[in-house]
Parts: sequence; structure tokens; C-alpha cells
Amino acid sequence: MTELVPAADSRKADLEFRTVYEAHCGYVLSTLRRLGVRERDLEDVGHEVFLAVYRRLGDYDGVRPLRPWIFGFCFRAASNFRARAHLRREVVDDNLDELVADAAPAADEQIAAGQRRALVNAALAKIELSRRAVFVMHEIDGCAIPDVASALGISPNTAYSRLRVAREEFSAAVKRLEGLRRAPRTEEGHDE
Repeated sequence: MTELVPAADSRKADLEFRTVYEAHCGYVLSTLRRLGVRERDLEDVGHEVFLAVYRRLGDYDGVRPLRPWIFGFCFRAASNFRARAHLRREVVDDNLDELVADAAPAADEQIAAGQRRALVNAALAKIELSRRAVFVMHEIDGCAIPDVASALGISPNTAYSRLRVAREEFSAAVKRLEGLRRAPRTEEGHDE
């Protein structure tokens, strides 16, 4: 026989979850994007993350930072998303130059920021997911390696190793992508 949760406890849990959701929704979506979830699937995968967070919120150890704990859910959801069979066969040509509309910055600033985001996202896409997760958590989110290792269920030495390789891959990908962007493009039939 299962016991029912008293209504007061249920409302408290819902309120705590709502606080977590409101504070971290943007973080979850940007993290999923960085882990390779396509723009059109972000909302669905984000909901999967928050369903898992809701189910496990009672297990959270309040002594540890919340973001690395949430990142673990994002990583698993992104891994599951990428492993789906229909995604392995699908060729996606997402437009990496889409801009996020901001009211304040000027148009040229928006374009430059969008190009930097596109470059970072394209370079991140070149890194294998397990290394990308460590890189994003440490370099972008600013999490300490012990927290990264704990959130991903790996040893700190493995996390450091993945970070080193991911840094090398990211740097090489940025150089390659910047070289492609700067390379002169000639039209057929025109002399240079």
C-alpha cells in the first residue's frame, strides 16, 4: 500500500520545482543547444529534462551546486535525443547564422554576436558529446572539475582528460571554421 503525499507537502514540492524551473529554464535550453539539440527540438527535450528534475528533486543534495546537477539531466537528455535512430539517418542543415533578437543592441552588434554564437556552436558540434559536456560545464558554465565529474558520473581524472582533448578540438575547429569564413570566394567564369 502506498502512502499519499499530504496536500501541503505536495504544494511545497510544486513551489520548489516552479522556483527551479523559472530560475533555470534559460540555462537548460542554452545547455541543450550547446550539446547539439536542434533548435526545433529544444522545447521537447527541455520538457524531458524538467520532468526528470521534477521526479528527482527530492534526491537533490542541497549542499552541492544546483546547476551541475541539472546539467547531468541535460547531458542524459541530449545523449538520448542524439541516439534516436531517426536522427542518425537524418541530415540536418540548421542555419547557424540565426540571430536571437535583442531589443538593445544595434544591428551590427547583433550580427557580430550572432556570428560569434554560430562559430562557438559550430565548433562545439565538432566535439564528441562526452568531451563537449565537460567542456561546456567547465569553460562556459564555470563549474569546477570535481562538480563536473560528479554531475556526469565520471572520475575527476577522466574529466580533466576529456577537458584537455575538448579544448584542443575546440581550438582546432574554431581555426578551421574561421579560415573557411575568411577564405575568398570566387564565382565561376570571373577572373581574380
